[in-house]
Amino acid sequence: MDEIDRALLAELQRDATQSYAGLGRAVGLSAGSAHERVRKLRDRGVIRASTVDVDPARVGRGVLAFVLLSADTWMGDAREALAALPEIQEAHVVAGSASVLVKIRTGTTEALQGVLRRLFDIDGVTGTETIVALETFFERPVPVTGELAP
Repeated sequence: MDEIDRALLAELQRDATQSYAGLGRAVGLSAGSAHERVRKLRDRGVIRASTVDVDPARVGRGVLAFVLLSADTWMGDAREALAALPEIQEAHVVAGSASVLVKIRTGTTEALQGVLRRLFDIDGVTGTETIVALETFFERPVPVTGELAP
């Protein structure tokens, strides 16, 4: 990955809806060259998806919580059970006193409580520690520095 690829990624993270002509102008390439480089970045798995950034509060998902799950067994096999809960946006196996960290978005604290109850239905879950975010200062895109991982 070279500096042009990094510039393309930064531009796409800023606005993934721009045309290849606009993208090329931003990084000093023709539209065709920009398109080809983006295609190669997709083929190599660097670009996983092109999405729209939706304001969660405006679509009824204004409650944000991070939940640490404690377990009495390895939780690496809980992927499908966690994915089955649509309120969970992210799930990560973590090191430390907890086994898994999940990011949950709901419309109300009552709905959050319902998700917490359902987490206890997952085999191995023995406890939760919930942190409710009151305000999000910022969220950053992935920095595009360094070399591609194999």
